[in-house]
Amino acid sequence: MRPNTNEVILQIKKVREEKGFSFSKILSMMEENGDYMSKSTISRVFADGSEKMNFRYEETIRPIAKVLLDIENIEDDDSLDTKALKSLLKYKIERIEQLEAENEQLKADLDKERLKAHEKFAKERQLMNDRIEFLTSQVALKDKRIDILLDALLKE
Repeated sequence: MRPNTNEVILQIKKVREEKGFSFSKILSMMEENGDYMSKSTISRVFADGSEKMNFRYEETIRPIAKVLLDIENIEDDDSLDTKALKSLLKYKIERIEQLEAENEQLKADLDKERLKAHEKFAKERQLMNDRIEFLTSQVALKDKRIDILLDALLKE
C-alpha cells in the first residue's frame, strides 16, 4: 500500500521549514544518497498547494522524504514503534525493489520467447511459401502437359 503522498508532502515541507534547508542543500543530500532529481522538480514539490498535486512516490517523494524525514535509517533514540515501522518500511522497500527486478527479468524472458516465436513462424511461413510455389509450378506443369496431350488427341 502506497503512503498518503499528501501527508508526506506536508511533513517534508514542515521539516524543510524547521531545518531551513535550501533546495540546493536538499539536492546535495539526495545526491549523497545516490538519488538524482532536478531542482525544478524539488521546487514543484515544495510549492504552495503541491500536496494536492500528483507526484510519483518512488521517483519524486520518497528520495526527498528519505533525506528530510530519515525514514529509512533506524536510530538508537527512535521509539520501539518507530524502529518497528522503519524496519517494516525497509523490508517493503527491499521487497518492492526485488519484485521490480523480477518483473524486469520476466519482461526480458517474455521478449526472448516472443522473438523465438516470431523466428519460428517466419521459418514456417517461408517453408509454406516455398511449398505453395512448388505446388503452383507443378500444377502449371501438369496443365501444360494436359494441354499438349489434349491437342495431340484432338488432332488425330
